[in-house]
Amino acid sequence: MIYNPFQNFHWKLAHGRSLELGPRGVLMAIINVTPDSFSDGGRFTDMAAAVAQGRRCIDDGALILDVGGESTRPDAAPVSAEEEQSRILPVIAALTRDTDALISVDTYRAETARLAVEAGAHIVNDVHGLQREPDIARVAAHTGAGLCIMHTGRDRQKLADVVEDQFHFLDRSLQIAAKAGIERERIVLDPGFGFAKDTEENLELMARFAELHRFELPFLIGTSRKRFLGAVTGREPADRDAATAATTAFLRMAGAAIFRVHDVANSRDALMMADAMLDAKKS
Repeated sequence: MIYNPFQNFHWKLAHGRSLELGPRGVLMAIINVTPDSFSDGGRFTDMAAAVAQGRRCIDDGALILDVGGESTRPDAAPVSAEEEQSRILPVIAALTRDTDALISVDTYRAETARLAVEAGAHIVNDVHGLQREPDIARVAAHTGAGLCIMHTGRDRQKLADVVEDQFHFLDRSLQIAAKAGIERERIVLDPGFGFAKDTEENLELMARFAELHRFELPFLIGTSRKRFLGAVTGREPADRDAATAATTAFLRMAGAAIFRVHDVANSRDALMMADAMLDAKKS
């Protein structure tokens, strides 16, 4: 049977939660509890501001809130695990208490992931694809968290072909997950737009995105306000939401399932149009 990315995938998450992926695109809102993220650093470092932003994003249509405490931009200063945890754990606990949203923790650290799920998070989102702290896979398996495994080209030699490099990296990540005992029903993948990929590589990856369905797993997309959008449009990060929405619509039509964005309202409208067009193709 040929894999169909628009058919139901029952994504199993921590705390007995789940999410149906496939028939409708899903929005994940970015909640950066950081002073130095590339487009919104410093806006939500206060817990009350972060929680209020989470509520706004839910009102705008986000089903998932992705909470991060360390910037992943290339020149960001690293923070300690203790600092990361002090930033995000109170926010996760408050969002879990005050909303019914699904909460994702954006971390590569095993201990941060464990504490975040303990505080109420349902999903672990690892931008190093389980390959920086492989013990994070054990944490995901033990807690039953949903897991997003991201591709990155940082700190390694990439293959020349952008799609071949996706398989080269993510196949190893999936082997780590399988060895830890993580069910495939708990996994989504992320092609890692912008992570050690230049503009041409990002555009080629978008154009060839359908080839990634050979993994037979749902994909999360994170193009929001990325540098390659600025290279194409000439706009600064805060003015790239229209370009982000365009990539949301394009990649939804190509079969992506989840869209991690800063501006939920703009991408919601783009996603609604893409899903309406997909419905029209079926009829």
